[in-house]
This record gives sequence, C-alpha cells and structure tokens, in this order.
Amino acid sequence: MKPVSTSPRTSDQSKQEEFEIIKRRMHQRLVDKIDLSRVGDLKGESFRREIRLVVEHLCDSENTFLNRSERDKLVDEVLDETLGLGPLEFLLKDPSISDILINGPKNIFVERRGQLVKTEVEFRDNAHLMQIIDRIVSKVGRRVDETCPMVDARLEDGSRVNAIIPPLALDGACVSIRRFGSNPVKLEGLLNFKAFTPEMVMLLEGCIKARLNIIISGGTGSGKTTLLNTLSSFIQNDQRVVTIEDAAELQLQQEHVVRLETRPSNIEGTGAITATDLVRNALRMRPERIIIGECRGGETLDMLQAMNTGHDGSMTTVHSNSPRDAIARLETLVMMAGYDLPIKAIRQQVAGAVDVIIQANRLQGGPRRVMNITEVQGMEQDTVVLQDIYRFVQEGVDESGKAHGYFEATGVRPSFMPRLESAGIRLPASAFRQRIMMRA
Repeated sequence: MKPVSTSPRTSDQSKQEEFEIIKRRMHQRLVDKIDLSRVGDLKGESFRREIRLVVEHLCDSENTFLNRSERDKLVDEVLDETLGLGPLEFLLKDPSISDILINGPKNIFVERRGQLVKTEVEFRDNAHLMQIIDRIVSKVGRRVDETCPMVDARLEDGSRVNAIIPPLALDGACVSIRRFGSNPVKLEGLLNFKAFTPEMVMLLEGCIKARLNIIISGGTGSGKTTLLNTLSSFIQNDQRVVTIEDAAELQLQQEHVVRLETRPSNIEGTGAITATDLVRNALRMRPERIIIGECRGGETLDMLQAMNTGHDGSMTTVHSNSPRDAIARLETLVMMAGYDLPIKAIRQQVAGAVDVIIQANRLQGGPRRVMNITEVQGMEQDTVVLQDIYRFVQEGVDESGKAHGYFEATGVRPSFMPRLESAGIRLPASAFRQRIMMRA
C-alpha cells in the first residue's frame, strides 16, 4: 500500500501554521521576560536592538528547526508584533504603496502605482486586527469600541487612518490607511508625474506669495492634501500659520506653524472640540494665514469670514467634482452653520473671500492631474462668476487603461495680476497665451 502523499499546498499550510504557533509562543515569552516599565525610557532603534538580542536568545533556547532566513523572519515578525503594527509593518515599509485597505483580518488590499491588488498579508483573526487598531488610535488619544465603533486617527508619519469595527462592519474590522510618508511628494515629483505644468506652478507660487485665498477641490484620493502640502512650501518663513485638521497630516516646513487638531467626544458623549471651535480660537491667536485640512461643516462660514477680515493667503480643501461644484459645496457647508442666511448673501461671502479654485482629479488608471486653475471674478447678479486660466483636457485612454490628454492655457489674463505685481511678482505675458502647453 502506497503512503498517502501530502500536497505542497497542505505542506505549506502546516508549515505556516507551525511558524505562527512558534511566533505566538515567542511573543508571549518575550512579554513575560522584558521589563515593560523600561519601554517608555528607550526609544527607536536602541530599544529595538535590545529587544532583538532578547528575541534571538529566546530563539536559541527554543527547540525549533528553522533555517537562518526563517529565523530572521521570525525575529522581525516578533519585533513587529511587540513594538510595531504587526503584519502592517511589512506594507508600511514599502514606499510604492499609497493606500492600505483592510476588509477583515484575511483580506488586505493595497494600491500600488494606481492599481489595486490583494496581498498575502493576513492577521490571525479579528481579535488580532482589533489589537493593532487599538494600538494605532490609542497613540493619538482616541478610542474605538462598541460604543464608538468609528474612528479617525493617524500614524506617526502622518498617514491618515480610518477604522470601523463590528457591529457596524459585518465581516470584521475594516481599516483604510491613506499613506502620507515621512518623505512626501514634493514639487519636482509632481512636475515629473505631470500633475501640472511649470507655467501653472509659476502662477500658483505667485498667488500664494501675494496672499490670495485658495480653495483646493477634488474627490477622494485626488491628491488634495498632497497638493496643499506642496503649495504651502511657497509660504514665506516669517509668517505665523495656524493649521486645523481632524487628523493632523499636513507637514508644513515653515518655522512658525501652530498645529491644531479636533477632538471627538469622550465616553460620556461630552468634551468634543470641533473644527468650528478651533477656527474661532485661531482668530484670537494672531494668525497671518489659516489652513484648514478640509472644510466639511459649519466651520466653512468662519473660514470665509476669516478670509474676508484680514487673514489673506488662507487655504483649505473641499470635496467636489469641478470648480462650479466647489462653489455650490461651499454654499451648502455654510448653511450647515445653522444661520438662516439668504443664498445671495452666502454667494457674496464666497465671491468676496475666495480668489482661486484649484481642481484636482484622479483619472482612470490612476494618474492625478490638476484639471483647472480657476479665478473667482466676483458676482454678476445672483451668480458667482468663474473663469478658467489653465485646464486639462482628457482625450481618451491608452492601451494600459490610463487616461491621457493635454494641458492648455485659455488665453485669459487673471484680473488679480495687479495684486501679484504689487507683491513684486511678475509673470511673462506669454504664460497666459492661448495654446496647448503639454501633453500628459
């Protein structure tokens, strides 16, 4: 009688299960062995090196049949489980990943260069995933449990994290991580990616240095925050800037930056600090510019009033699909402040406060483009008048499924050019000549 052969799949599965058992046993022994009171005293690599020595010593004492590469993998995973974010550490070390999407403990997807793919990374179970989520949110003073099953947080590098857990998430906890690494995309990178043209950059740099008020609009994942970070590099270093965000991810390089972050309510349902509260408080902090990470509620009215009352050069982002939609979105958000204002008064407030709208879109196949740089020219009867200065025209989709088109100048010279010139910024007349500037 022939022995029953074991399929490679079954053999690999059993080996992986044995590896996981060893890892959990090692992790437990490590927790029992190390002095947890010293965790706060040692930081970064020095602490990691010390713990690595302890783990390697535990490996020597274990009667395991692991080769050198398997042993190194075991040590790294135990360290990640103890000091980091477990299975996520492997993904967070990959700079090509822009989004990590966790749909329960066994289904983890990533976006890499505009393409969404499933990974082989897994959590042991939902409890393991919940442990990692709790580790993330507790570091920024937030919580997630059955009474508060949704949370926004951030990683140490500024990456944005959203988590939603059972009973709202039916198939296990779900986590969305928008990567925003320690080395964010800079101006040169966006130019190389053909997100916009050099002429568009010259105009935007002039707008910021001349302290025009700017709205960056776009859909989810269109690159609004990246664009806001990049444009903020043009702010002069001697100006006091106050930033207001739900989860702090802006990385301004200026010296005089005050970073404020909203706070959710506590377990009793009190103590929440909203963006509206922070905007009103920021007005008492002698800011020269106010930057709101995203306007999504009644704080929009306070932001527009700040833009209208001496805080020129302020910036924010809104969710919308076009510059015209951005105006409608601002009107809706102002109404959420709870004041019974007539629509004409709201539009006058918007037209008086906002100078430029930058529309960013994520096109088919993943490329991100600045679709419009639009001037807000004022009011004409009951309508806010908009005029494109530059725009991107999509022509179609190439063989690889990526959208392509061209950037064009509309031939319109902005009416705010005297403000730029009074600030010492002079742009050549050829920058606004009607033409196709670049294909992308």
